[in-house]
Amino acid sequence: MTGAGRSTAAKELEDLGYYVVDNLPPSLLVDVVRLVDDSRGVAQPVAVVVDVRSGSFFDSLQQHLAEGAHGRRSTLLFLEAGDEVLVRRQEAARRPHPLQGSGRLLDGLQREREVLAALRGDADLLIDTTSLNVHQLTKRIRESFGDPESTRLRIRVVSFGFKYGIPVDADYVADMRFLPNPHWIPELRASTGRDAEVSDYVLSQPGAAEFLDGYLPVLTGVAEGYVREGKRFMRIAIGCTGGKHRSVAMTEEVARRLVEQGLQATTTHRDLGRE
Repeated sequence: MTGAGRSTAAKELEDLGYYVVDNLPPSLLVDVVRLVDDSRGVAQPVAVVVDVRSGSFFDSLQQHLAEGAHGRRSTLLFLEAGDEVLVRRQEAARRPHPLQGSGRLLDGLQREREVLAALRGDADLLIDTTSLNVHQLTKRIRESFGDPESTRLRIRVVSFGFKYGIPVDADYVADMRFLPNPHWIPELRASTGRDAEVSDYVLSQPGAAEFLDGYLPVLTGVAEGYVREGKRFMRIAIGCTGGKHRSVAMTEEVARRLVEQGLQATTTHRDLGRE
């Protein structure tokens, strides 16, 4: 139904790894699946959003679903909500209903329910979004169509040098310039934070262990909240002056500890070698 959450569902399916096609004429359904199979393989899941905007093409949807989607298993998801909620959402979006013509918004919704009645009856999964907010609908889609790998939070820990600027896409930024700089130790200057001698030096400095012991619980708590809210990605930036020693060593250690907590964390060293 118009206003029942198609865009939200489509966005979540895209985040789950689906190849999403919106407003596709049903007559092209099999062709699209075949093209995806040829270019990406059957491991690529496909989500097709079809609604009354497809006009006369819509009448053929049930026939094409009955014929099968190029040998794939298909699931028909139907989204609906009560008239009062749909009217409120449409008015908030300031868009006319595609079937209301010169009539009222409610008239368009009634026509749409009539058009979709048979399809609703064939649905494998029906979700009533009347009492659901965006996050709750996202969770329902994730629970229904996600797998453990696609729904995991992906954490990237990035080291950087403040003199080159803070990463603009960072969710959290930590500053390691409170630790002594290995740059001023001749035997460590040429090495990086990925080398054991530099890492050992940085992590043994006063305040380093205290920082890690205090910061990791914050990150794991935030990660749990991100998962509850349906967020897929978390980006943590850790900086020092040049992004070569302290930030690199601490980035590796933070990622290692996050992995120990069962989280999926990878590292990137943005400015390593830039000097």
